[in-house]
Amino acid sequence: MKSALPKVLHPLAGLPLIAHVANATMAAGSDSIAVVTGKGAGAVEAAVASAAADTAFYLQDTRLGTAHAVLAARAAIERGHDDILVLFGDTPLVRPQTLVTVRRHLADGAAVAVLGFRTDDPTGYGRLIQENGRILAIREDKDCTDAERRITFCNGGLMAISGALALELLDAVGNDNAKSEYYLTDIVGIAAQRGLNVAAVEAPFEELLGINNRAELAAAEAIWQARRRRELMLGGVSMQAPETVYFSHDTVLGPDCVIEPDVWFGPGVAVGAGVRIRAYSHIEGATVADGAEIGPFARLRPGAELATRAKVGNFCEVKKATIGEGAKVNHLTYVGDASVGAGANIGAGTITCNYDGYNKYRTEIGAGAFIGSNSALVAPVSIGDGALVAAGSVITRDVPADALAVGRGDEQIVREGKAAEINKRNAARKAAK
Repeated sequence: MKSALPKVLHPLAGLPLIAHVANATMAAGSDSIAVVTGKGAGAVEAAVASAAADTAFYLQDTRLGTAHAVLAARAAIERGHDDILVLFGDTPLVRPQTLVTVRRHLADGAAVAVLGFRTDDPTGYGRLIQENGRILAIREDKDCTDAERRITFCNGGLMAISGALALELLDAVGNDNAKSEYYLTDIVGIAAQRGLNVAAVEAPFEELLGINNRAELAAAEAIWQARRRRELMLGGVSMQAPETVYFSHDTVLGPDCVIEPDVWFGPGVAVGAGVRIRAYSHIEGATVADGAEIGPFARLRPGAELATRAKVGNFCEVKKATIGEGAKVNHLTYVGDASVGAGANIGAGTITCNYDGYNKYRTEIGAGAFIGSNSALVAPVSIGDGALVAAGSVITRDVPADALAVGRGDEQIVREGKAAEINKRNAARKAAK
């Protein structure tokens, strides 16, 4: 990867590669995970622990092959599990249902079950050697005969071993080879020689894709995104240009959502039903209730909460703020560290001035309040229910409910009750049209 970050911690859909693997194993019915670590062990342990509760960690001090790595977790194997699934931390696309299928072969009596894939160009891959439907061995490409090199059924690396036989087979692996290493693949031949059944499960190549460089990481990201888009569309979400929409591992979208082109979801986003997210919006760490509307060109940052039918429009940014039911933040506006009451309207160019260079402060905007365009609300400040702030105002003091506030230069004028009078007059004009 040419990176200071351990390979298995590089993110895929916002989640470390190894956490994807841990999640798949737990979804397949595993009751515990043993992680064999090397360089960067502490960071790897933290990433896995957050994904799976019952996890033990084992350090492989020296690298003497894949079977040697598995045996670093001998204490975990000795606990007497029914099945042992052996997976790689850099193979994040394997599906839980594939692992369930592998386990089923063990339940049917296989001592070992290996995952394989077919390819028109098997060069470089180990071949699964079969005879009368039985797997006899895994042969590395360089060791294959000319006939074996024509085999297109290849080793995917991942395998399952009967818990009762795992240590017996692993301890029988030797290192009589050019690298003097202990290869996990040797247990297939050992099991076959002892008359034990070895099963093979065919999986799509994409599930077994290992990540060794950033180009492969990008390819895996594309596969994951395509999967997730399809899942969401089949679940009732509309996307006009799905190939331009990017999700995180935990993005939740309700039915009847419409996602326009070029929308990006970061971690921690939950969206209700019937929400429309317009083009070029960026959302992370946000909660959006049913029927809300976002964008185009909107940014919801962590802590943004939109209530039912709220609207955050074009070139608006919301951070650590609640936008109440039916409230509108339509144009060129920043709302941070704030609450906006139900039915309030925030005019174009309004900003909540929440930061003095050292500390953050909150702005409270009441239900039904109307903030005129190009206003600056200097926190901490409170705008009461039904209050009206005149366009271009700088508000530095609290505004009572139903009051009109006008801020010009160093002066802020507040006329109590005036907003209610103006609102009544404007409502009558609207009704008369």
